Amino acid sequence: MTTHTHQRLLRRTLPSLPLLLTLLLACATTASQAQPKPGPLADNYPNKTIRVLVSSAAGGGNDVVARAMSQKLGERTGQSVVVDNRAGGNGIIAMDTLAQAAPDGYTLLSTGNLLVLNGVQKKVPYDVRTAFDPLAQMTLQPYLMVVIPAMPVSTVKEFIAYAKTKPGALNYGSAGVGSVNHLGTELFSSATGISLVHVPYKGNAQAFTDLVSGRIQLVWANGLSSGPFIRSGKLKAIAVASLKRMHALPDVPTVSESGVADFEMGNSYFLYAPAGMPRPIITALNREVIQIMNASDMKERLAADGAEPGISGTPAELKSKFLKEYGLWESFLKTSGIKLD
Repeated sequence: MTTHTHQRLLRRTLPSLPLLLTLLLACATTASQAQPKPGPLADNYPNKTIRVLVSSAAGGGNDVVARAMSQKLGERTGQSVVVDNRAGGNGIIAMDTLAQAAPDGYTLLSTGNLLVLNGVQKKVPYDVRTAFDPLAQMTLQPYLMVVIPAMPVSTVKEFIAYAKTKPGALNYGSAGVGSVNHLGTELFSSATGISLVHVPYKGNAQAFTDLVSGRIQLVWANGLSSGPFIRSGKLKAIAVASLKRMHALPDVPTVSESGVADFEMGNSYFLYAPAGMPRPIITALNREVIQIMNASDMKERLAADGAEPGISGTPAELKSKFLKEYGLWESFLKTSGIKLD
């Protein structure tokens, strides 16, 4: 084929140079629109480093979610977003730190339902309902009923029957006195007529260490914390405490379908701010975090461990839900007679 033939073919198959440049510019413009440039979200906010307090130690489910969200938030704003682990005190250390922070959007808190429970139990000298505002619900995750493989049970019904033959002989671990899995397990025991011994820890990570070794027999925990142990075969999940099965573990039945009607237990991670933060900043952070958590890569990351993005509620809707949950737990503690000392 001659050189002239080559040139004629190229002219037929390729657009002209001006047209080609136009197409490239259009593609570049589309890409830039799909990935907006980092910048302030509202009222020149942020213009310095944002600190995200985490109420648990590094490596736990809360920490994993907070770090992933913080990285994305930093990319979207062009400012550093650093994670500051303030574990201890059953979440109170992190809560106190936030309560003392200026409501300017530069100190936030990532924590679970424990914040509400600490408030209901009057473990802090302030009213959490007026001290904090929820900005966004980052995750939604039911708890799994996780037991040691050596236990001769594979279902909730079998566990209940087995526990009734050994009243007071089976131990369950929790993240601490008054934690979600402590109070939730007591609710489960009351509903099923069994008697279990509570062994409190400073966090679920320590509880899993003793569960794997066989020192305790049961822990309720979310998929982010328990997933690695379940996948490795060191522990087994016999039920999920939600009203529908998890996408990540479709073969694990719900507690409700296993005979304990309407039973739910779980923990969701929320992003909180000190009360009194400017409304434009609250609205902007709510919008950005919801978009971050619903991005396809984040959804895949959460789904692998049995979690999903939280409900995309407005700040006002989240506050209403927060107050309702506070009221429900307050009522339960008054009528249950559970000792929290």
